[in-house]
Amino acid sequence: MNSVNAGARLDRLSIGPFHRRVLWLVSMGVFFDSFDNTLSSSVLAALLKSGWSTLELNSLFMSVTFAGLTIGAAGAGWLSDRFGRRFAYQFNLLIFGCMAVASAFAPSMHWMIVMRGIMALGMGAEYVMGWGLITEFVPPPQRGRYLGWFGLFAGIGVFVTSVIGWLIIPKFGWRPMFLIGGIGTLWVWWERRKLPESPRWLERIGRGGEAEAIMQRIESEAQLFEPLRPFVIVPQPEPKYIPVAVLFSRPMIRRTALAIMIMVVGLFGSYTLSGWMPTFFVQQGMSVTRSLGFNAAMMGGWIAGPLICAGIADRIGRRWGLVLFGLVCAGFGAAYPFLNSDELIVLGGFLLVSAVASFLILASGCSPELFPTECRFRGAGLAQSIGRAGLIVSPAIVLTLFNNYGIGGVIGALAAGYVAVALIMTLAGVETNQRSLEALDPSAVPEPSSDAILSPIRHK
Repeated sequence: MNSVNAGARLDRLSIGPFHRRVLWLVSMGVFFDSFDNTLSSSVLAALLKSGWSTLELNSLFMSVTFAGLTIGAAGAGWLSDRFGRRFAYQFNLLIFGCMAVASAFAPSMHWMIVMRGIMALGMGAEYVMGWGLITEFVPPPQRGRYLGWFGLFAGIGVFVTSVIGWLIIPKFGWRPMFLIGGIGTLWVWWERRKLPESPRWLERIGRGGEAEAIMQRIESEAQLFEPLRPFVIVPQPEPKYIPVAVLFSRPMIRRTALAIMIMVVGLFGSYTLSGWMPTFFVQQGMSVTRSLGFNAAMMGGWIAGPLICAGIADRIGRRWGLVLFGLVCAGFGAAYPFLNSDELIVLGGFLLVSAVASFLILASGCSPELFPTECRFRGAGLAQSIGRAGLIVSPAIVLTLFNNYGIGGVIGALAAGYVAVALIMTLAGVETNQRSLEALDPSAVPEPSSDAILSPIRHK
């Protein structure tokens, strides 16, 4: 079989303009996804204060959001493995961009909840697509760093939403928040026409000619800046359809379980902090403006966390990074309820959010690395969708904990989850750091020996 060897050829490239362009276009999508997703915290707090909504309707809004995110994540996995990464990431942007604009004109909370459910389908897909695309295009030595940079854009989206909500909502109301996010999303949808299809995926489904054409374009651009290095020619298995049941087969079940576990804990922790903190502060008697100010300061951790990941993810790896930040999250979470001054609450919240953000980035980046190309997005999408399915009932859980035990009860439950993940990753984790995606495939052929054929360039 005349293999393209897309994986080996992508992995031997030095970081250049192509990789930075992929990072920029993919990251801008997740920035506005994060913006549209996170605005719920600022908007719901304002709606509660004005009487336009209630705690019960806010909980329904959040649950509908999580339901859409769940279906969207699972749908993205199927669409991208079946019809291609490019089709899936453009389709999801169009959905949530249009619905965000429509939400700005919602006549009632009930109509907004309906629109939010449709909008969330696209938002749930974007996270699956973004992490997977970075994983498939960036070489192993820099993959952890690029996952951190990608997470930084998501974190900036969280932080910017909090700041803009703090500035805009008290003066102009909540409707401009949806309009800003929707228009930005549609702009990214137009710009992302420039992204190529994944040659890894094209080769694995038997479309070698298209994969070769894309690889030649990528390599031609890369050669303008640095000579291409040799790569190891690895025999490729015949293209074949892999059903979703393979995720639960003997070679894959451990990885599927790990991906689900880290995403459940990571998503529950991040959404509880970013989605509920302003509402908790308002319920405890703060004004909306002061509550949003506290939240904006704490959400700065969504910028610090990714920067930390970008610096250390390729050094300590995803497995031990999850162990480290799981324990840090638990430690900060255990201390947070005992902070009693404004300054300590903001500082402690900032450190806690930084650790939670670091954990979620490592979890989200690790998930697609665990699965073969043919089912990578279905595997990562399954983990995301189950994690988000847990979030459907999380508002009721969080509300019960808060009403009975206050913020301490909510944060304490999160801390226990992080400790459990740290323990399991220590005992049964899979390290993906500095390894090619093909080498991580459980059914991969053995690594080639030192006398394997080396080819510097596959084309003139």
